Amino acid sequence: MPDHRHVTENQLIKKLLPNLQDPGIWHINRRSISGGVAVGLFCAMMPIPFQMVLAAFVAILFRVNILTAVPMVWVSNPVTMPPIFYFCYQVGIMLLGSKGTAHFNFELSFAWLASELLLIWEPFLLGCFVVASVSALLGYSLIQLCWRYHIWQSIKNRKNRPRS
Repeated sequence: MPDHRHVTENQLIKKLLPNLQDPGIWHINRRSISGGVAVGLFCAMMPIPFQMVLAAFVAILFRVNILTAVPMVWVSNPVTMPPIFYFCYQVGIMLLGSKGTAHFNFELSFAWLASELLLIWEPFLLGCFVVASVSALLGYSLIQLCWRYHIWQSIKNRKNRPRS
């Protein structure tokens, strides 16, 4: 992994993204890492292209660890995307109280995508937003909890250590 100084010293990056100079996006602490996990998980559940770019910009905006936010987007990859988005669609149907589409014949074509998306966009996007929000909240809370538990264990072990 490159050193953050090496990345931030690049002349192109200095001109395009002066916010990369902010040390808050490179630090490893409880707030920054848990925020990076939340940003990455939220972006991973969004049905948009270039999720990693979005995660990087949001991480810079919220000053959370960019090196955590970007890889967390990899939760949604070509293998996991269909089940994740189907689950999001089902959540949207449940929240809207509607019935799904009775027929579902998948075709790998732009025409099929355009016609089917007109039928399912409302529950799909609502479900994606809700699942993304819940995933981000759970990811943030889990990292906070694990970090605090680790600190608690370290303090407990330090107290129990024999003095020399």
